Amino acid sequence: SVRDVLIDPDGSQHVRYDRTFAGLPVLGGDLVVHLAPSGAYRGADRATTAPLAVRTTTPAVGADAAAAQAGQALLAADGRTTTLQPGAAPQLVVDAGHGTPRLAWQTTAAGQDYLGNPVARTVLTDATTGRQIADWDGLETAAGDGASLYGGTVPLETTQSGGAYQLKDPTRGNTYTGDAANKTDLCIGSICIVRAPATLFTDADNHWGTGTTADRASAAVDAQYGTNTTWDYYKNVHGRTGIGGDGKGSYNRVHYGSNYNNAFWQDSCFCMTYGDGDGSVFGPLVALDVAGHEMSHGVTSRTAKLNYSGESGGLNEATSDIMGTLVEWYAANPADPGDYLIGEEIVKPGFGKPALRFMDQPSKDTKSADCWSSSVGGLDVHYSSGVANHFAYLLAEGSGAKVIGGVSYNSPTCNGAGVTGIGRDKLGKIWYRALTTYMTSTTTYAGARTATLKAATDLYGAGSAEYTAVAGAWSAVAVN
Repeated sequence: SVRDVLIDPDGSQHVRYDRTFAGLPVLGGDLVVHLAPSGAYRGADRATTAPLAVRTTTPAVGADAAAAQAGQALLAADGRTTTLQPGAAPQLVVDAGHGTPRLAWQTTAAGQDYLGNPVARTVLTDATTGRQIADWDGLETAAGDGASLYGGTVPLETTQSGGAYQLKDPTRGNTYTGDAANKTDLCIGSICIVRAPATLFTDADNHWGTGTTADRASAAVDAQYGTNTTWDYYKNVHGRTGIGGDGKGSYNRVHYGSNYNNAFWQDSCFCMTYGDGDGSVFGPLVALDVAGHEMSHGVTSRTAKLNYSGESGGLNEATSDIMGTLVEWYAANPADPGDYLIGEEIVKPGFGKPALRFMDQPSKDTKSADCWSSSVGGLDVHYSSGVANHFAYLLAEGSGAKVIGGVSYNSPTCNGAGVTGIGRDKLGKIWYRALTTYMTSTTTYAGARTATLKAATDLYGAGSAEYTAVAGAWSAVAVN
């Protein structure tokens, strides 16, 4: 049966067909016939050239068994699925897409994850043996794009649902972005009784946002792009799939509160939340390095679980600054190029400085520490983090004045010794291994020195140039 006809300007036709056998749909039996303007046959492209006939169209395995197999496949694919819902009845098909054509059941199991979002899995079951042939996400993914506030036009993987698209990425653990509708959470201590909504963004044409704050989807584009890029960085560079390392996605809430000048990660919801800023001090806090920063808090919470106070708290914040910076460099986005400035995209003239923090010389913010001292643990964790940020910059780039990516830096050392950098890639690998393998909840700066030296030994060998560089960079910030 004809599914589609494409006619070229010269009158050539390309007629797409689906095929059936004994009235059953054939998966992988489709073909395209090409005709000249005169109607003459030019050729065909076929999904398969194998004979489609099967010996029988009477299944030996029942529909109930196929449905049960599909339900189990959905639960296995989405570990946070809490409820299964009635799905479409299993359909008999001829499967010609996975080897020799055979009679099969095609079943789509549906349900809701623990956040109430729809999930689905389509399963092919051999109708003769009962074995599972294949399975895939039952919600269709679609390639879209978005006009962001800070990163230009960026690619997005979305989910097609009916005639619309959802800002949910099934290729990255169903990570999604929702609108908090300018509401806030109602919390008592650390327990949130009422959480601001995260109403999933949808779009008709899969082209999201306008690049301006006038369109609420623009900030959502930045948040989703930041989530995607952070996911890719951890997976492709460190082999970690998802924030929890379990392949499961987190989610974003944008437009939180009114003129809210903050962004934060919460373990309790496994989510990031972004305010719109007040427009004078901060703009919407959805910049790429901020997203990488917030999601890296989640990585820390699933690994070293560094306490959020004292020197451990400074290391917690520094981990997010370091990894968020590396995410920005990894993205290689010319609209928001990598640098060693934290939050440079979100600050407004009212903030009074060109960035939130400066890794080459943290004290440029007038509050952060460049060098360790016994009083560092008494600082706010956003300022005691300066010691580790300074170490990270020195380890990657070295000391002294230089221009990197068009930005001028000048990183003095606390002991007067010069430091030669070993590059961002090695910094990231050493810090990630130290965080995930050796740091604990109470790690101090002295402990971080030990942890990173162990990591350098594991990765590059005891007495290696990298080991020596790690030791020298810590000494350069007075951690000995």
